[in-house]
Parts: sequence; C-alpha cells; structure tokens
Amino acid sequence: MTHPPSSSLAFSRRHRWKVLAAGVAANAAFSVAFSGIPMTAVLMRTGYQLDNATLGLVLGLMGLGIAVSELPWGLLTDRWGDRPVLLVGLGSTALALVAMALWAAPSSGHIPSLGWLAAGLLLVGLLGGSVNGASGRAVMTWFDAGERGLAMSIRQTAVPLGGGIGALVLPFVALHFGFAALYGLLALLCALSAGMSWAWVHEPPIAKATPASAMPSGSKAAETVDTAAPATGPLRDARVWRIVAGIGILCAPQFAVLSFGTVFLHDFGHAGLGTITATMVCVQVGAMVMRVWSGRWTDRRRNRPAYLRACSTLSVALFAGLALLVLAGGAHAADSAALRIALVVLLAASGVCVSAWHGVAYTELATLAGAARAGTALGMANTSVFLVCFVTPFSIPHLLAAQGWPLVWLAASACALVALPLLVPRPAAASASAAPDQKVAKTALSRST
Repeated sequence: MTHPPSSSLAFSRRHRWKVLAAGVAANAAFSVAFSGIPMTAVLMRTGYQLDNATLGLVLGLMGLGIAVSELPWGLLTDRWGDRPVLLVGLGSTALALVAMALWAAPSSGHIPSLGWLAAGLLLVGLLGGSVNGASGRAVMTWFDAGERGLAMSIRQTAVPLGGGIGALVLPFVALHFGFAALYGLLALLCALSAGMSWAWVHEPPIAKATPASAMPSGSKAAETVDTAAPATGPLRDARVWRIVAGIGILCAPQFAVLSFGTVFLHDFGHAGLGTITATMVCVQVGAMVMRVWSGRWTDRRRNRPAYLRACSTLSVALFAGLALLVLAGGAHAADSAALRIALVVLLAASGVCVSAWHGVAYTELATLAGAARAGTALGMANTSVFLVCFVTPFSIPHLLAAQGWPLVWLAASACALVALPLLVPRPAAASASAAPDQKVAKTALSRST
C-alpha cells in the first residue's frame, strides 16, 4: 500500500525519536566499554599486574583506535548512510569483545600477555568508533534546526549514561566474576544495540523521495531534511578545524577525570571502592542531566557560543581549585575526613562541568558543516577527541612522577584555558553558523502569526 506524502511525512516525524533512541543505545553500549573499562583501573592494575605507566598506555590504546578510525567511519557514513555503518561497526565490536573474553582476560592461574590486552583494546576502539559519526548524522538528517540542539544533546547523554552504567556495574563484575565476564557483558550490549539499529535506523523517507530544494519554502519537510552544505567541505574549512581543535583540547581534563579519577581517589584520597564508584556515577549522571538541559536551553535562547564560553571558563576555575586543594592537603589527605569530602565534591563538580558542553558543541559544529557533511565533521571532531583520549592517560603518569597530582590538575585547567578561544567562534564566524537556525526561527514565527 502506498501512503500519500502527508502520511509519509507524519510517519517520519514520529519515527525520528526511534532513530534517536537507536543512536543513544549505540553510543551508550560503546560508552560502557570506553568509559567504563577505565573505572576498573585499580582492579585492572592488580589483575594484569601493571604499573601506572603501563596502565596509562593500555587505557589510552582504545582512545587511539577510535581516533584513527573516526574520520574514515565519518566519510563512509556520508557515502553509505547511517544504518550500514552502525550494523557493521557494532557487530564487529561485539565479536572483538568476545575474542577478548576468550584470550585476553586474566584468571587465577593465567595472566595474558600485555600484547593481547593492548591489541584487543586497540581493535575495540578501531571498530567501535563507527557509532559516533553515524548516529550524529542521523540526528542532523531527521531533526529540524529548531530541535537539533536538544536531539544532539540527548544523543550525547549516551556517553555519560554508558559511563555511569560502566562505573556502577563493571567494577562489581570484574571484582566478583572476572574480566572474561566483563568483556562478555560488553559484547552483549553491542549486539543488542546493533539489533535496535537494524530495526529503526533508516534514511528519512522524504529525503530519499524529494530533494529539499524542491519542497515548499518553510515546510517542515524542508526543515527536516535540510542537508545543504557550504561550498567548502569540512576538511577545507578553517572554522571547522578550529572548533574541532577546541573540542579535543577541552576533552583532556574530562579524560583525566574518567581515566585516573579512580586512581586519584584511591591513592591520594584513600577512598574505598564504594566511595569511588559513587563519585564516578555522580559525575556521569550529572553530565547526562546537564547535557539534556543545555541542549534545550541553548535551542531556546540561540546562545551556544556563550554557553561554551561559560563551561570552559568554569572548568578552568574548578580544576585550578582542585590543584590548590591537593597542594594544601599534601600528604595528610588520609587524616582529614573533611579534606576527603572536599576532594570528592570538587572532583565530581569538575567532571560534570567539563562534560556538560558536548551536545552544544557538536550541534554548533554540525550546523557549520551542514547536515549532508555532518558525518565527516563529527568524524573530525571525534578524531581530535580520541587522540586526546590516548594522550591524556599516557601523559598523566609522567606528570605524577614529575610533581604529583597538583601538576595533573593544573595541566587540566590549562587545557580548558587553551580551548576557550578555539571553541568559541569569533563574532563573524558565530553569525555565519547561526544563520540557518535564525532562518528557521523566523519561518516558524511567520507561520505562527
């Protein structure tokens, strides 16, 4: 049976939330792995018999794999579409995790070689990097300009959602059932999210049937499939590269918290496993809530650059404050309950603040690049992000050896300061990137009156 155009359009408008749900599930499933595995850092250090430097290298390899693969996955997404990339990426990631459960998990009588662990995590990163650009492009093609900030921020909540689940569940699984069960659980989550992508992720029907230029001006269909892109591609656009660099650099303090926050609370704060787990869950849940709120708030106020500036500035202050608190506490952190509480609170606040801006920044970037090239632009951003994800845990042990935890958190503060002028566009660039949103807003206003 053939539906009339209006019925097809109504279906597509409802179906966009299923597409978003599948994108959230895909990102969350992979985030449980790349954000959750570092939550087991203390147990991994013991189970695999690693020192801090080797632990940092191993934890960074998954980020390196994502960084290397992000741009190719983004280019393939723009060429093939979201569905094939998600199915191939999630399915192969699940297989790689099954292989790690079989050959790269320590047991009571066997510790696998470092090469197996390193190769496994690198491969998981290479394959799992597919989810980021594909689900982001789906948001840009299914949602109109007035909803993209909220939709992209909801999608970005998948990262702290998965990280929160990982922080809550993976240390318990690793402690009581071992790393083989942990990798098996992660494989199951990837397989389930692949099933959701197979069922729900499709190209917008109107986009396949009718080009946006042929639709009536101001129509919802035209807004939904707004895929016009600037004449200059993202790879040749200096404005895109500047925001990409800012996004990557501002992720350094975030990854410092996610990769070595548990080690900091254990080694310096002398916190127990329960306190460490609760703190990291609070970081992830707080980031998730803030991402949804910020997406909706900036959609209404059209003030994404101002919000990004505020997050960067506050991150500078919070991490500098954490460094000063550690410096003041010195070697007496274990002797003062008040100091331990202050460390936990300030680390959690810093982690939430430096994780709250992602959806807004990615929306700004994708809007600047154009929906038709959003996969490439988001692939560029994620390449930057996960290069930093590799460098950060690799660098922290060297900073610790040099001057201890105060230097680690001061370096995090400095990264937020460097990112500020890169992430927030100059007035001319900001006006150019805001133009599509302003056009849609004016059209909506004229219809309502």
